[in-house]
Amino acid sequence: MNFENNKILGGVGAILIFLGFVPYTYGILGLVGAILVVIAMKGFADYYKEAGIFENTLYAIILAIVGVVAFVGIAFVALVDFFSSLGITLGINTYANLAAQFSSIDWTNNFNNLFKFAGFLLLDFVVLFVFVLVTAIMLRKSLKLMAAKTGVGLFGSTGMVLLVGAVLTIVAFGLILVWISALLLAIAFFQIKQPPVQTANMPPPMQSNPPSM
Repeated sequence: MNFENNKILGGVGAILIFLGFVPYTYGILGLVGAILVVIAMKGFADYYKEAGIFENTLYAIILAIVGVVAFVGIAFVALVDFFSSLGITLGINTYANLAAQFSSIDWTNNFNNLFKFAGFLLLDFVVLFVFVLVTAIMLRKSLKLMAAKTGVGLFGSTGMVLLVGAVLTIVAFGLILVWISALLLAIAFFQIKQPPVQTANMPPPMQSNPPSM
């Protein structure tokens, strides 16, 4: 894949990640965009002969996926355990009676179960925060390498905005910064200019003197 195609793939992928924050996309656009960015980073890593560009991006994406799976898994286990401790049965035939089951619970005798569930949720968000932070650190390393190789300083700025956003994910403002970083990444990709092809300096042709008469 040539230089220009990698540039377009990276830009389009970053735009899809940006649009992936839109409700009702169910993360599909973001996932497709992440795949395109990884492919573009592999192309640039090969072009600039800098493996860290691709490796850090790939590991970051894998960690992000693992983090989301772990978050959903812990939340599901905590929810099932909470319902079980309250004596609520879950099933296809019991969803209609779920409100009635909750209304019959004596919450004064279930504070311990409620605190246990809150503790699980807190642990779940801590795990997610750690994965988000490590993912942002690895992406910043990759983007710093891209800034150094391409001469586009916006890559480095994008990595910094992403890292600050990851740290601030404990508040809503952090998610806004992460969202903005996706748009900055798209702009950075489209700002890349392919270095001019350098041709070897060929020696001038030798001129032969005509034979003297």
